[in-house]
Amino acid sequence: MPTDFTLPELGENIAAGDVLRVLVKSGDTIAKEQPVLELETDKATIEVPSSVAGLVKEIKVKAGDKVKVGQAILSVEDGAAEGAAKEAEGPPTQAPAKEQPATATGANTAAKVPADEPGLEQHVEGSKRETAADKSGAKQTGDVEAEDDDVQSVAEDDEQKRPRTRGTGADAAPGRPVLDKREHNGASVSESGSGRPVLDTRERDGASVSESGGGAPRSQKKVVDISRGARVNAEPAAPEVPEEPPAPAAPSVRRMARELGVDIDKVPGTGPGGRISVDDVKAYAKRLLSGAGRGGGAAAGPLPDFSRWGEIERQPMRAVRRKTAEHLSAAWATVPHVTQCDLADITALEELRTKHAKEVEGAGGTLTLTAIAAKVVAAALRRYPQFNSSVDMDAGEIIYKKYVNIGIAVDTDRGLLVPVIRSADQKNIVQLSVELAQLSEKARNRKISLEEMQGGCFSISNLGGIGGTYFTPIVNAPEVAILGISRASWQPVRADRGRGPASGDDVEFVPRLMLPLSLSYDHRVIDGADGIRFLRWVAEALEQPFLLALQG
Repeated sequence: MPTDFTLPELGENIAAGDVLRVLVKSGDTIAKEQPVLELETDKATIEVPSSVAGLVKEIKVKAGDKVKVGQAILSVEDGAAEGAAKEAEGPPTQAPAKEQPATATGANTAAKVPADEPGLEQHVEGSKRETAADKSGAKQTGDVEAEDDDVQSVAEDDEQKRPRTRGTGADAAPGRPVLDKREHNGASVSESGSGRPVLDTRERDGASVSESGGGAPRSQKKVVDISRGARVNAEPAAPEVPEEPPAPAAPSVRRMARELGVDIDKVPGTGPGGRISVDDVKAYAKRLLSGAGRGGGAAAGPLPDFSRWGEIERQPMRAVRRKTAEHLSAAWATVPHVTQCDLADITALEELRTKHAKEVEGAGGTLTLTAIAAKVVAAALRRYPQFNSSVDMDAGEIIYKKYVNIGIAVDTDRGLLVPVIRSADQKNIVQLSVELAQLSEKARNRKISLEEMQGGCFSISNLGGIGGTYFTPIVNAPEVAILGISRASWQPVRADRGRGPASGDDVEFVPRLMLPLSLSYDHRVIDGADGIRFLRWVAEALEQPFLLALQG
């Protein structure tokens, strides 16, 4: 029997990716752990190994498809899925109940409920429907009676059950389910005066159960399956497969999201496995409100038909570009940015860099200004700890980090990637140069992992190799600051650095190599005075390399 291999968990808060290449084809024989798919996620390109082995019968995706965790990738004959793949598939979809011929008394048809859903029982009045087990007092557990007008009887959990007394007369109409008010995982069921159960509108795992009262049978029967939280038609028999797995959130969290007008599927979860909490929903709602107030999160409205004015071409956004757009939009909408600029005289530093470049090349790296700046910034973060922090507005706290990890922006053909150099303050410039060269190469060759791009404290973006004078980098939240470096240029500078008279024949100008620096920071945590102190310390450390050894 063919076995499906589904896309396994890719990492925390990673739910999907774009297919770059399918590495196998129908008729191939594959082994476990053999790469079968090249996938591009938000920040990295990875090869997905198979957890099944056997003959490939069918390929269910193609290059360019967007696939989600739990989605079937391929099916194999005589393959066995690993436990991780089975977990990724999630629980099977509940099939609707098959219709059974009605009895002479007009009794309802029965729909089976999975055995892993405890606490469901039926109470049916009328001797014509009683089995031998019913007459002996035994209850039928696991069955739900399906009424012609969308009703099923559901009992509460074992600890909430209470004895039922069989009614007589009008309250015990033959073939009618008799229920007291119950609650099953958020869905309330109450008994109507006519003996028919009435379901209040409640939520159970994201599905609403509509209120149903007495009335004539409907022309098309439907089943409300409270145990699964899904409403499906009994005709046709085949259930619809959901397009994507539901967001991992409790019913109470979903209810709050609905009340706040938040799409629960768009809320990033911070709990284990990306589980969404009430605080996550509140934080997301605040970001939406903040963005709407500043224009960053408000909808831009429909675009005009550009083809009216000429030829156009539409291309889908790559995963990296899409994630970058979402992340930077959220950062711009939530972080009050301030950008300060300064110039650093790196004439002496450039002489030292050129002098020692061969030594670093022999170690396997390149002595770049970016590597030197990483060392300078790491020292500055120790001196100014407010720049090595994150702000938690929900808790009203500032989180100070005792480690120093520096993110370096790398330009790739897929977009901007930010690998992280860990413990940068504990490494010398040669070590930083070697590690930076290795990470940059991996990023450009699509070999960098998600772990190598997480955990940054502060980011550096150097555009000097391309050009420009100044720019305003966007803070890479949840970090609170980022340093932008532009192209250095030779400029006339007064020999006395402006400390002498403003005019006169004795004023002398000399050529100096000046480096433009741009510091953007989160004004919720960092004041303007602290911002310029930090930036000036960085500039002076670049101007006077001995200062780094003296104070860093």
